[in-house]
Amino acid sequence: MPKKTPIFPGPNTARGAVLAVLLSNEDQLGAEPLRGRITLAAIVRALKRKYHWPIETESFPSNSADGRATWATVYSLPPEVIARALNAGGRDWLKSRKAGGAA
Repeated sequence: MPKKTPIFPGPNTARGAVLAVLLSNEDQLGAEPLRGRITLAAIVRALKRKYHWPIETESFPSNSADGRATWATVYSLPPEVIARALNAGGRDWLKSRKAGGAA
């Protein structure tokens, strides 16, 4: 099956907020638009399935703040995907997020 071209979600949505972090290669630290509404994993799943972003997932053992053993997950986009996306309208899409009042 041929790969589908990634689609940009609405710039001022939770999906847009997560994609903006992935495109900028910054760390996501539970940004305000996500807290208490939907999990980051659910948003990443939608970006992968509905919007066709080839998000890579890496999970590894970690410790929670209270010392319990848990798993941590890191999401990322390959550098070549980021470069293609930025050159295919991504820079304007990111600017539209800022213009719309998104953090």
